[in-house]
Amino acid sequence: MTTSTERIALITGANVGIGRTTAIELAKAGYLVIIAGRSLARTQPILDDIQALPGKRTALFLPLDLSSLASVRACAAAFAALNLPLHLLVNNAGVAGARGLTVDGFEMTFGVNHLGHFLLTQLLLPHLIASAPARVVTVASRAHKRTSGIHWEDVRRTTQSITGIREYANSKLANLLFSAELAKRLKGTQVSTYSLHPGVVDTEIWRALPNWARPLLRLRGLLTAEQGALTTLHCALQAPQSETGLYYADCQPTAPAPLGQDAELARALWERSEAWVR
Repeated sequence: MTTSTERIALITGANVGIGRTTAIELAKAGYLVIIAGRSLARTQPILDDIQALPGKRTALFLPLDLSSLASVRACAAAFAALNLPLHLLVNNAGVAGARGLTVDGFEMTFGVNHLGHFLLTQLLLPHLIASAPARVVTVASRAHKRTSGIHWEDVRRTTQSITGIREYANSKLANLLFSAELAKRLKGTQVSTYSLHPGVVDTEIWRALPNWARPLLRLRGLLTAEQGALTTLHCALQAPQSETGLYYADCQPTAPAPLGQDAELARALWERSEAWVR
């Protein structure tokens, strides 16, 4: 299925939007792309598009529901069963405006955007380290600036805000802090990590927002999926390993909000996340 020199990328949520563009461009760059998502039927068109690229590119599908920690574990086990190296993990999938609790009892947006990806990354780390040099790219957002902090009691109860945007901001702050802390814990492994703001992109991530709220996003000027994928691809393919742990916007390192630079908060989030996924 793969040659000893072929590089392997796993990306979550790549059937539409930024993820779809990212998967296609990674395939064009020579990666064997593994797309982890909820629906094979919805993912099949992108698998077909990749396999139709010149050079007989290969793409695979693995089932993954980030709102279920059991599903995350099953996905990681399915990857391990492929007996492949792993050179790139792109934590791309996400929800915004979603409401309720995950099956494990976490606020839905936090559970999908942060905790599911936290566990998936943890389980795939042995493969990344063994395949180094390797990278972990996590799609965060400048929305992390719109929160006063992660309130631990809120992540264990159902969505409180009307739009769900506050919870989205919390989850994106968690993405950024996770990536920064991961870089510290991977020091010396040649596995580098990057978080990023892709821009405000017109994709299905906003499908759960109330209908009245969607026009407010368009007033801000939405990017295309192709534009939004540029920073993800830069982090995946070009960002220097020396810039591990940094937050990117517009394809360059950018200072996050003060909370995004809070090392103690990052450590606390990591420790709590480890306990939650046990």
